[in-house]
Amino acid sequence: MKNNQVEEFKQATIAKIDQCLDEYLAGLESYPVLKEAMRYSVDAGGKRLRPFLILAICQTFKGTYSDLDLQAASSLELIHTYSLIHDDLPEMDNDDLRRGKPTNHKVYGQAMAVLAGDGLLTTAFEWLSRLELDPAIQVKLIHALSKAAGPEGMVNGQVGDIQGEQHQLTLAQLQRVHRGKTGALIQYACYAGGLLSNVSAEYQDALKQFGIQFGLAFQIYDDILDVVGTEAELGKKVHKDQAENKNTYPGLLGLEGAQKELRHSVQLMRESLAVLHQDGIDISLLADFLNYFKIKDKA
Repeated sequence: MKNNQVEEFKQATIAKIDQCLDEYLAGLESYPVLKEAMRYSVDAGGKRLRPFLILAICQTFKGTYSDLDLQAASSLELIHTYSLIHDDLPEMDNDDLRRGKPTNHKVYGQAMAVLAGDGLLTTAFEWLSRLELDPAIQVKLIHALSKAAGPEGMVNGQVGDIQGEQHQLTLAQLQRVHRGKTGALIQYACYAGGLLSNVSAEYQDALKQFGIQFGLAFQIYDDILDVVGTEAELGKKVHKDQAENKNTYPGLLGLEGAQKELRHSVQLMRESLAVLHQDGIDISLLADFLNYFKIKDKA
């Protein structure tokens, strides 16, 4: 797949994800203010990285993706958005901006923001359970997503992040936090894409390793941007991590050390994709995800 084809696929797919999300949320029978608060954060934009990753894997192995694949992928974005709403609350990160807009609780109040997040979390599983997928695949997706989002995954990582504010973490401890907080949903996306594509155990393992390293790289890159980025570029406040004594890769390793760790994770992702490429699979679409980290050279 040529570079312009990759970009065309990306733009078309993100548009379809946005439409799928909008149609699903519009169809919910909820109080208008709840639906409005939920849609406010979902419609705020974003890269749609996690659902796009699922569909890119389907495209890579099947040559296309179905409407069921699209809906299964879009349900993941609801959980990601819920986590952002709750992360931004005063009790958590106390942020005023998200994606360049006032955070949910700044617009709708803390109580409604909590409920909007709760609504997105629970209806994501409702949506996934409605889909006319193979029952065995459906159960595996629901189980894996529950684990990735819950107390063995993202929530556990968030707890580790909060507790870590009280003391300096080692690199291994910091990586454990971020495998949960940031990496769990990304790893699920890779698993879900492989499952929906009925890939072999060998390919599923390669996708798992790709997802693990992508999650780590994503967090390292985010930490670096908090140091070198601007509020206009990121759509949120910067330089908060150091001010709040957050454990970050630049804080632990220095900026140069964090960049080195980022390059290492990106290289491991390339090696995971090489397993697929050696069997003649076109990995250009998945390899394009690595370009997300290219701005690291500006740091």
